[in-house]
Amino acid sequence: MSQDLWNYLFIGATFGLYILIAFRTRAATTKEYYVASGGVSPFANGMATAADWMSAATFISMAGIVAASGYDASRFLMGWTGGFVLLTILIVPYLRKFNKFTVTDFLGDRFYSNFARFVGVVCAVFICMTYIMGQMRGVGLVFSNLFGVEIWLGVLVGAAIVFFYAGLGGMKGITYTQVAQYCVMVFAYTIPAVFISILLTENMVPQLGLIGNYTKDGAEASVPLLQKLNQLNTDLGFASYTDGSLTTLDMFCITAALMCGTAGLPHVIVRFFTVKSVKAVRKSACWTLLFIAVVYLTAPAIGAFSRTNLITEVNGVTYEEAPDWMKNWESRGLIAWADKNQDGKIQYSGKGPVFESGAGWSQRNGGAQPPKNLVFNKKPLYHGEHRLANGARELKNQLTANDNEFYYEKDILVMANPEMAGLPKWVVALVMAGCVAAALSTAAGLLLVLSTSISHDLLKKIVTPNMNDKQEVLSARVASFSFLAIAAYFGINPPSEFVAKTVAFAFGLAASSFFPTILMGIFSKRINREGAIAGMIAGIGLTLGYIIYFQFMVEHKDYLFGISPEGIGFVGMLVNFAVAAGVSMVTPPPPQEIVDMVESIRTPTNAGDATH
Repeated sequence: MSQDLWNYLFIGATFGLYILIAFRTRAATTKEYYVASGGVSPFANGMATAADWMSAATFISMAGIVAASGYDASRFLMGWTGGFVLLTILIVPYLRKFNKFTVTDFLGDRFYSNFARFVGVVCAVFICMTYIMGQMRGVGLVFSNLFGVEIWLGVLVGAAIVFFYAGLGGMKGITYTQVAQYCVMVFAYTIPAVFISILLTENMVPQLGLIGNYTKDGAEASVPLLQKLNQLNTDLGFASYTDGSLTTLDMFCITAALMCGTAGLPHVIVRFFTVKSVKAVRKSACWTLLFIAVVYLTAPAIGAFSRTNLITEVNGVTYEEAPDWMKNWESRGLIAWADKNQDGKIQYSGKGPVFESGAGWSQRNGGAQPPKNLVFNKKPLYHGEHRLANGARELKNQLTANDNEFYYEKDILVMANPEMAGLPKWVVALVMAGCVAAALSTAAGLLLVLSTSISHDLLKKIVTPNMNDKQEVLSARVASFSFLAIAAYFGINPPSEFVAKTVAFAFGLAASSFFPTILMGIFSKRINREGAIAGMIAGIGLTLGYIIYFQFMVEHKDYLFGISPEGIGFVGMLVNFAVAAGVSMVTPPPPQEIVDMVESIRTPTNAGDATH
């Protein structure tokens, strides 16, 4: 059976399953649409939350960044998993006891202000739209490889599928679809890792293979895999795989922003509103941690395996001898090669600059005239000028900045890894199905938050309080379509090279807006509406402005104190805390009924009177 047939079989079967579940569980009331009637079991909710959480950034991009960055990529592993501990301990049990549909519902009631609710809606839109862009990009990458279509068409197809089952089923449909998607994801992630671990290290447990010996070459069986990978990197002029290049401060800020952002993500928090009780919330959170650990503990191994395969498969071979997988991805514009030295061989290198101009080339080559027939994807390349491939936004800089003749988009490594290792075609198809499931599951959860923010928190609570259930669900579906169209546009024209990097911005926005405000709303009786509103505006304003300025407005990245846009959310969070506390000190305290409500939220059920 051909690879295309395997792909169609796996993708078709999983899509059919998702659509069937959505049709059978379609929502008829607002409670079903928003929180699945609050009747989901902890086990099922844990699996659904894990699927919601493990987005395209986790499944597609995280291992790619681990492969490209090595040690530095540990910020994603530490931040995203550590954040779930904060979420479980400090946030979700209390919000579940509050017993509302959304995070902004809590903000509006706790800070006794529709303006606070409105600011919460604005923050939710910024966070979720930034996040969903990465998911749409991931869908486009997968469909581009699966069906040989342009990325833009893949994005549109994925958007249509998400709208069907998210718009039709709401939280009820999404929950049980995500249970199925988690099962697809976990098999798609771990099975190839087991195969490749055996091929490279003769150990069937990927985590043990990562710290085991590299045995593929036979004679080097005594060399640990990470030592072999360090040697491959340094021999080619790259940094050692196990050494970091980020400053300590930037590494700390990024990790903290990811951690606190996790605890403030509205689409993750709302998942815990679907279970029956606070006790069920804690059980559900434990199941979620267990389910995500299966994937997160496998990602470092996949990253190291793919980096090893990439270097050994590509570097130094002639273009005619290049593996089929490389030419397959090259045809889709996600891999590129420029034969700068005219030797017909692919040079994958991290050594210094040699080709930024014709004059510079001549100076470094004894005054000889620069060649006029360089090859870029079998097309002429002259003095570093060429047409950019689809999806390779940094291609020109990569190919003209140094000795490197080979460029690949990092987001493809998980998808290309089984092909690099020569695994069976059905394994490749399974990985593709898992990539699609990862992107669609999170996109659906984000879309639900976006639609409920407009229909419930903005229209129902502020603009038209007399709206009935039918009108509210209809407005949610219209909002879903509108936001999905915008997300599809940015999925086609992404603001960042990596899916995971785009998603990291969303975590920074959540860390600087929702996390401090929710935390203070639960544990401080003195924080008032003026403080909460000022804190949210200051925190997200600083973070968003910093990201826009350094990501889109300047070329020279002279970051403030060396903190990158990925880590500025932590600074924004501190600003939020400080502004909220300061403004609350000089403005009237909250009314007594709000103080009583805070006491009630923090007191266990049937515990008697709260103590002071």
